[in-house]
Amino acid sequence: MPMVFRSRRVVLPEGDRAADVLVRGGRIERIARHGELSLDGRELTELGDLALLPGLVDTHVHVNEPGRTEWEGFASATRAAAAGGVTTLIDMPLNSVPPTTTVEGLAAKRKAAEGQTWVDVGFWGGAVPGNTDRLELLHRDGVFGFKSFLAPSGVDEFPHLATPADLAAALTEQARLGALAIVHAEDPAELDAAPHVPGVRYRDFLASRPDRAETVAVAALLECARRTGARVHLLHVSSAAVLPLLRRARADGVRVTAETCPHYLTLTAEDVPDGGTAFKCCPPIRDAANRDLLWQALADGEFAAVVSDHSPSTPELKLFQRDGGSGDFAAAWGGIASLQLGLPAVWTEARRRGHQLADVVRWMAAGPAALVGLAGAKGAIAAGRDADLMAFDPDGPFTVHPERLHHKNPVTPYAGRTLVGQVRRTWLRGRPVDPAGAPHGRQLVRP
Repeated sequence: MPMVFRSRRVVLPEGDRAADVLVRGGRIERIARHGELSLDGRELTELGDLALLPGLVDTHVHVNEPGRTEWEGFASATRAAAAGGVTTLIDMPLNSVPPTTTVEGLAAKRKAAEGQTWVDVGFWGGAVPGNTDRLELLHRDGVFGFKSFLAPSGVDEFPHLATPADLAAALTEQARLGALAIVHAEDPAELDAAPHVPGVRYRDFLASRPDRAETVAVAALLECARRTGARVHLLHVSSAAVLPLLRRARADGVRVTAETCPHYLTLTAEDVPDGGTAFKCCPPIRDAANRDLLWQALADGEFAAVVSDHSPSTPELKLFQRDGGSGDFAAAWGGIASLQLGLPAVWTEARRRGHQLADVVRWMAAGPAALVGLAGAKGAIAAGRDADLMAFDPDGPFTVHPERLHHKNPVTPYAGRTLVGQVRRTWLRGRPVDPAGAPHGRQLVRP
């Protein structure tokens, strides 16, 4: 049956307005004036003052299945995504075992995901030393691009591109394929040279991952992209010091985009208590002045996307002091679990800074969809797009209780915080997503 979604606040590409949205066969067919569409033979979803937003697209999610499903898995991750208004996610090629660095690894991913995705899921491939000759087969199999690390990844089965020759080989092949290279850019020599003081003090951990580790790695990446002609995307920018490098590279014709993450936009080093290892991630959360510069860059259109970098683990790996662990930042697993909380976290800070819902939709839905070539189907409420939608209360406050999240493990730096903005309902191609019901997500391939 055709459906009409009616709201006094529909967030469209051209701005917010009261509207009716006609959905037929899982796609948006028409946008009409509020109350204009006849309901004869059509099912009405009346949202009143709740905002109707497109489903978010999160292109940076570590699902960890197969192999480390005690950390996360497709069922828990996609339920959390739906509860947080994310209707499309692209899974990272690690920390699963095997990693997605071969077609066999990709097949294992796809098999693991079958029948347990509540939202649509696509997959990144991985570019590591020694697999350059395998990238073409992965590309043909529909991965959305290839992830690489310039510093150790944290897991042995996904080694980093340790030499300039490794990076050049990977980017040269990806340029030939027309593939997107997505890169974790920290310089290992700078990390090795930084002071490493184990213990509970966050300032010691922050000193061990200095801004210079990002800027040196980004400079090398941009120079290699310039030489090879590769299209590169800089992952999880935490340091505003890289922004001038990106501006100069773009002015010189280098094809480079960048993303940042909710935790860099909403949390600060000043927030992190000693022993607060739930806040540990790499690169790290930096100070409030740095956060302000990231927000300015975001407002100026310098970031292509805001995505979660959802990187969960078990509580034991975080070494929580309350659970008898050491609280040692140097030894704890680095990663922020925030797939369900990204939208309210960003919206809470965005509204405080005078931004609108349309801005958040551009950063978290339209931008990521365009980045991975899905702009024709995802990321906006527009005729011809998939009817991936959410009902959002932009004024609804709530306190974060980790045990109520759909993430497999109740680990989050947002625990106890009051955020504003609640996802009330989510639809995937016009069908309501019920975390307690049957899944109807699809596996996606690169267009």
